Amino acid sequence: MSVRLLRKVLKEQEEHRKLAEDELEVNDHETDSPLSPSPRNPFDILDDQGDELNVAGGISDGDHDDHETPVVKSSSTELPLSNRKQKKKKKKMMAEDKTFNENKDKNSIDVILESLSIDTNSSNQQTVFIKSELSNTKVHNNLVKQGKSSVLLVDPKFLRAENELRRIFGSKVVNSFENSHHSSSSRQLRGGRRGSHNHRKTILVSPLGHWPRWDGALSMEILETRDGVHYFHYLHSNSYNQAQRAFEAAKAIHDLNGIASILAFHPYHIESLLTIAEVLKFSGEHQSSADVIGKCLYALECGWHPLFSPFHGNCLLKYSHDTNKPLFSALFVHMQNMDRRGCHRSALEVCKLLLSLDSDDPMGAMFCIDYFALRAQEYAWLEWFSEEYSCDSSLWLFPNFSYSLAICRFYLECESSSEDSHVETEKATSADLMRQALMLHPLVLKKLVAKAPLKDPAWAKILKHAFFGSAVAGSPSLDHLINIYVERNYIMWRFPDLQKLLRDAALQVIEMLDRNGSDAKDWACVRKEAFSSESNEYSHLLVSDFSDSVPTMPPEDMQHLMIDPRIAQNVQNGHNIANPEEAVRAPREVMNRNPVLVFLESMLPWVDYGAAYENNEFDAHGEQNED
Repeated sequence: MSVRLLRKVLKEQEEHRKLAEDELEVNDHETDSPLSPSPRNPFDILDDQGDELNVAGGISDGDHDDHETPVVKSSSTELPLSNRKQKKKKKKMMAEDKTFNENKDKNSIDVILESLSIDTNSSNQQTVFIKSELSNTKVHNNLVKQGKSSVLLVDPKFLRAENELRRIFGSKVVNSFENSHHSSSSRQLRGGRRGSHNHRKTILVSPLGHWPRWDGALSMEILETRDGVHYFHYLHSNSYNQAQRAFEAAKAIHDLNGIASILAFHPYHIESLLTIAEVLKFSGEHQSSADVIGKCLYALECGWHPLFSPFHGNCLLKYSHDTNKPLFSALFVHMQNMDRRGCHRSALEVCKLLLSLDSDDPMGAMFCIDYFALRAQEYAWLEWFSEEYSCDSSLWLFPNFSYSLAICRFYLECESSSEDSHVETEKATSADLMRQALMLHPLVLKKLVAKAPLKDPAWAKILKHAFFGSAVAGSPSLDHLINIYVERNYIMWRFPDLQKLLRDAALQVIEMLDRNGSDAKDWACVRKEAFSSESNEYSHLLVSDFSDSVPTMPPEDMQHLMIDPRIAQNVQNGHNIANPEEAVRAPREVMNRNPVLVFLESMLPWVDYGAAYENNEFDAHGEQNED
């Protein structure tokens, strides 16, 4: 509640109280004053009617006057002196009480405002919550010193993909899709529909109605607070640790069936959910995989500490703690899922969240944040980010930022020209930035032409030049980053305007090098100094993780992942099985079981659902099977 609204409410309460006192004063005055007429008896009307009847019956007025009550004359001179003194004394006391109450109300308002920490002399009408956040300049300065500025503040209203889809397609389309999806998902409940319950409200995802109640197996504790920044890590309950040990045992022998059994008893075991989501993604069930990832994030957010507010930039969750790693993995996959749905603005917010949780950037969010900013048309923010975010080296030295900043400046120039406004003269033009990017990383052009692909005949002429045709990265780290950039951002170069910008800049670079070839050596020295390591510092980042395409797992790899635990046990014991497909397999029951588990088991090559009961054999219940 703002200061103005609070004052208005208190003022209205004061006015109501004063009106009530005035009415009480008038009633007391009318009761005490002898001038006020006494309330009339309703039966006097009958007396008046009787008088009229007496006049009509010939009764004289004199006879009636003998029974009348004498009327008191309203004269001020007839009031006794003691009444006048009492009246003045009473008015004086009421005036003093009124003054005291006004002072008391004023003091009470100040006390209330002071208790709410609201500055009564402030002219801005912001809320208490926003004012308390913006006034914490000490925390902001500490974050800037640590390389985290306000550019990484996350806006929660852009985190959910549903909100962005409503802005793109409209609420009716999204609501109809959600209703159909929820109705189909609700049929996955085991043993029929269970009693409904209200899920906790979360910010990252919207929980589905058929999800089970959160079991509270995850929690979070604060490790320390330094310079106004809180450090947290996740804690596991005893039941979660038991599920984790079972997961490690099933993972060691690639037993997907065992992992699915863990989820039957521990539906919010994060590592098992991440594994099932990965299998569903490789199987082509992208929506089901996204729902499983959403379930992970729901459980992880339910375990947040009351002081953990990652959207403000003053909370860190270091990746070095093993219990914190699943959150980073789930957020990264969630970001990819939103990108595939076309929700680039939401993916940008998740990418900012990943980068703000740990400045070491264990998931490589720095190498895709420029892509999401360009796709979300956040050009001004991308330039602001490149100027404000502090890291070990300048961002424009990385391949993705060197080319993305040129694209960003190009679109800003187009917006300025359409609005008939002047472009800032102190900043370099898009053509200058593109030439600089080509001189710094010429290998990017060679790989973009092959990946996009760019089929203009001019590219063949450009690649014949020695500077682009024989371009090399010079270090394993730079070569890996270039592969990540090309895999992530190649789709941007399919736009004709950007192809023209790249082609013109490449021709200008060739013309400039023909006049003075020493510039190429200077840029090679800059590139070597920026990426001087002889080893690949980014080997933990897989190029496939930054790809839009999701390859399906070959049958032989799927079989290797889901090896039969009985076969694995026999192999470990030294017993080789000649024909593992012909091993005895007990048929599994389907009735009254969780459809999700049945679906996952149906993907396993060693699971049998009644193949041994062919030729009109009977099952254990005495019912004949149909062919």
